[in-house]
Amino acid sequence: MNVHDLQTLLDYHYWARDRVLDAIQTLDVEQYNRDLGSSFKSVRETATHVYAAEWAWYSRWHGESPTALLPADRFADLAALRAAWIEHERKMRAYIGALTDVAINQAIEFKLLSGQAGAAPIWQMVQHVVNHASYHRGQLTTMLRQLGAPPAKPMDLIAYYRQQAARG
Repeated sequence: MNVHDLQTLLDYHYWARDRVLDAIQTLDVEQYNRDLGSSFKSVRETATHVYAAEWAWYSRWHGESPTALLPADRFADLAALRAAWIEHERKMRAYIGALTDVAINQAIEFKLLSGQAGAAPIWQMVQHVVNHASYHRGQLTTMLRQLGAPPAKPMDLIAYYRQQAARG
């Protein structure tokens, strides 16, 4: 794993994020907030959780260990969540872009939300952020279908690679 690999994973991650947020944007306020009985009850809470988890990992990379994730009500609507996430994306890309291949292998110590101590190299944490988001994008796809809304365009990693290859 090297910095270029991590940048590619982030490219994929934000490409897939935009696809799912575009699909969510078709929902009305009631649908966006409806309790669907998922691990995070609504589309709003699930989408916010993905962002909040990414925010927590980024915070850990900077010596902070949040004790709670950002609540869904911190963002008035999807547009507010999207704006915050796009701003956060700039920080993520700048941080990873400033690292060296040696630095991504160095472990960073942190505390989980529970207070339990942990440590991992940056490359593993970035992979986790991307994988975690993929898991929840799958949940969001199911939730969109439950609401009768069209799902997002394909978000598989191979779909991303194919699209990039077609662009040349």
